[in-house]
Amino acid sequence: MTNRWIMKIVRVLFTLLAIAALLLAVRALWLRYQVEPVTRDGKVLADIVPVATDVAGLITHVCVHDNQTVQKGQVLLVVDPLRYTLALQQAQASLGNLRASLAQAIREDRRNRAMSNVVASEVIEQGQTKVEQLRMAVDQAVAARDLAQLNLDRTVIRAPVSGQVANMTLQPGIYLTVGKPALALVDTSSLRVEGYFEETKLQRIHLNDAVSIHLMGVSGEIRGHVESIASAIEDRERSGDIAKLADVNPAFTWVRLAQRIPVRIAIDNVPSGIRLVPGQTATVVVHSPSAPKGWRSW
Repeated sequence: MTNRWIMKIVRVLFTLLAIAALLLAVRALWLRYQVEPVTRDGKVLADIVPVATDVAGLITHVCVHDNQTVQKGQVLLVVDPLRYTLALQQAQASLGNLRASLAQAIREDRRNRAMSNVVASEVIEQGQTKVEQLRMAVDQAVAARDLAQLNLDRTVIRAPVSGQVANMTLQPGIYLTVGKPALALVDTSSLRVEGYFEETKLQRIHLNDAVSIHLMGVSGEIRGHVESIASAIEDRERSGDIAKLADVNPAFTWVRLAQRIPVRIAIDNVPSGIRLVPGQTATVVVHSPSAPKGWRSW
């Protein structure tokens, strides 16, 4: 009889312990995914700088290859400079011709004014007007020469920032048009992580809070801190251009999903062996001072 009661008590205790463990697990999961500032919707991002040419022409030299690391000011491409060299020579010749004409007009004006007793005042005024017109023409020619020199200089395309070349498929002989991006540079100095947190968790996120980042499929913890929180997101329930009435969605559902707000994370420390590639997926954990005790780490 005693053994039977003991077995019943053990089964009851075991059942109670199992229920308690289950309740604790459910509570932990609820805190983890509903209360604590944690999101699995994180992305590694970086600023992408499109590189376009300011002058049109055929590519004569490609000085970099895809995924190469480059420094600011390093030569990336060279556009055929022959046309722009000839334009510079033409502008220089035009400037020299106008300067010679201006010098001649100045000498004639001085001679006319020195002989004002025999030269009509109208002729003197015409000479002075000619000098002023030629001076303005010389200034215009100087600007044309400088523009030609600038265009010649722009045939050498340099990296605007330090980073990595991306989507490089150019070859010599390809014709580039003005303003059309030829390749892209990943600004490695702007590498960051953005976590998209549900709006219900924003109250637990503060500027400079410590952050743990775990990349998908990569072991090791990246550390950072909260740099900023997005000031606004798009309202998908409302549309309409400026000076038009608001177009509001007439349907309203009682079950509402929490909006996700971007939170920018600055990276403080990356363990050796981990490579950050913009576009990677990350889990972001914010170690908020208001987090429940026993959850926060480091």
